[in-house]
Amino acid sequence: MAQRHLDPTAGPVPADALAGYLRAQATEFLRALRLHRETGAGAAASEGSVEAARALRRAARRVSGSLHTFQPVLDPDWSEAMRPELAWVSGTLALEHAHASRLQQLLLALHRLSGAAPFPPQGPAAGTTARTAAPPLPRDRPAPAGSAPATVPAGATGAAPGRTGTAPCDTPAPADGTPGRTDTAGRATTGRTAPARATPVTAGAAAVRTGTMTNAPGRGSTATAAAGPRGSALAVAAAGGAVPAPDRGNLTVGAAKAGALLDRQLTLARTRAHSTALQALGSSRFHAVADKVAVLASEVPLSPAAAGADLRPLADAARDRLTDAVAALPLLTAGSPYNAEALIHGLSPDPAPHPQDAPWHQVRLLLRLHRYALEVVHAGRHPGSLLDAGEALDRHRDAAEAAAAAAQAARTPRIAPATAYALGVLHADQRHEVEAARYAFQRCWQKEVIGTL
Repeated sequence: MAQRHLDPTAGPVPADALAGYLRAQATEFLRALRLHRETGAGAAASEGSVEAARALRRAARRVSGSLHTFQPVLDPDWSEAMRPELAWVSGTLALEHAHASRLQQLLLALHRLSGAAPFPPQGPAAGTTARTAAPPLPRDRPAPAGSAPATVPAGATGAAPGRTGTAPCDTPAPADGTPGRTDTAGRATTGRTAPARATPVTAGAAAVRTGTMTNAPGRGSTATAAAGPRGSALAVAAAGGAVPAPDRGNLTVGAAKAGALLDRQLTLARTRAHSTALQALGSSRFHAVADKVAVLASEVPLSPAAAGADLRPLADAARDRLTDAVAALPLLTAGSPYNAEALIHGLSPDPAPHPQDAPWHQVRLLLRLHRYALEVVHAGRHPGSLLDAGEALDRHRDAAEAAAAAAQAARTPRIAPATAYALGVLHADQRHEVEAARYAFQRCWQKEVIGTL
């Protein structure tokens, strides 16, 4: 494979360029840290604190990557002590965002696989009837406060014993003339058949019982739940309307429960990661790192070999390591769409990550180091094709971790078969996303190589 080295006709890049780059990134780190403290990062992180944490991670990654690539021109003891600490800061702050984005990706995939809209559109005013088709709630949960109660149509069977949120309908008096039972409002019933009364139930219980959920947009939304498909058809027919075709946009009971299970697990993981990040930012270890970064913003500890050194050979070495790692990837297989290579070992009982993903993750890290080296040598500029390749590998990493989260949720004991099936479909979908990301990277890398010819 052709390798592109830096322009040999250009002049040497002195170590002062690296010193200026490190000072700029250290200043960005301190600015983001001040912003993070000003915006606050309590139990509910604000948008400003989230952006500040992202800027902290970005600056820490660039400083750590530059220390790795240009280590020969830096003080060895200082750089060896700083690199793992910056990696710890970046990794700790990244966990919360990773869990949040993973949950969003999986829930969006569940809605996409179910044919449902990812977000409920803003529809007409309150009071829309339940027969109007509308996107479902993102996961199985009770209807929000202020919404109209769901109704059980006439002829539908009641909820199973022990379920909450249901009330018995009026019953007719016996034929022998004995007094009839009182209804839910306390009024005595007659011997005639009482009309079916609307029974309030929660939308979440109705969804679990029937497997579907229909939620009309607006604050005064109404949901109609029946005890089975026949009950839904009877309700619509009794209202004088035609029986509609089954709406495949509604989440099935398996998909709804799978989304709720993923929500519980990943939200718990995100909360723990948030607490860990807050503890890390207040620890003496982080304060020591911040003090060293503050010193770096004014003085870069260069080695004696930095005088008269050229940074271009070191940047070339980073490029060569990336090229060698890419050459070891199965790019020929990845260049064929729908090759199903990413689905191998999909049914393996081993909870460890897929072994075939590790080389791609390594290429992602090496590509990032190569980009940072080009930023040092070219004063922050690098080819746009590298950005496209990096985004493809980011999607690869996100899809692989999302598939692992779905597989981990499917290993939860005593889950329903429908829930396990939905999680299995979700796992296969994310592994197909892994395959698509490999295909996209292969095409981006081809453009990068062709540009060097």
